[in-house]
Amino acid sequence: MVRIAIIGDTHIPSRADRIPGWVREEVEAADHTIHVGDFDSADTLDEVRDLAGVELTAVTGNMDPQFDLPSVTTVERGGVEFVVAHGTGDIEGYEERVAGIIREEAADGLTVGVSGHTHQVLDTEGDGVRLLNPGSATGAEPAQTATMMIATVENGDLDVTVHER
Repeated sequence: MVRIAIIGDTHIPSRADRIPGWVREEVEAADHTIHVGDFDSADTLDEVRDLAGVELTAVTGNMDPQFDLPSVTTVERGGVEFVVAHGTGDIEGYEERVAGIIREEAADGLTVGVSGHTHQVLDTEGDGVRLLNPGSATGAEPAQTATMMIATVENGDLDVTVHER
């Protein structure tokens, strides 16, 4: 079984001061971490890299133009392909836009789209695509609380839980 911490929209220092201790612990305990972008500073990117170790998949968000990160990337763990993109753009049409990116990048088999940008938790399926959005790991506005997801994957089976404080 592979345990994946899914976080994003940390926005440090523009909207938050630090990554909460409980999020840090979940990332350190995970086998792999996905960050959906909007680190907001090089220090935050470095901190997440340190917490995650070598097992980090990350994309650039609209607040991260200075980082040498891809805008879309793919990682396979436990028989599930995760296509990761920030989801930059208007909130209106967000799900359709991100689902289009996921379908464009996806290989055959079980693919899950992971994105951020809205700071709102999302776990939905539509048009053959499952979309996950972990919200904001720091509770950055417009989020009301800090949230993240833990995905457990084994032999192509995926279970996702939301953690919130």
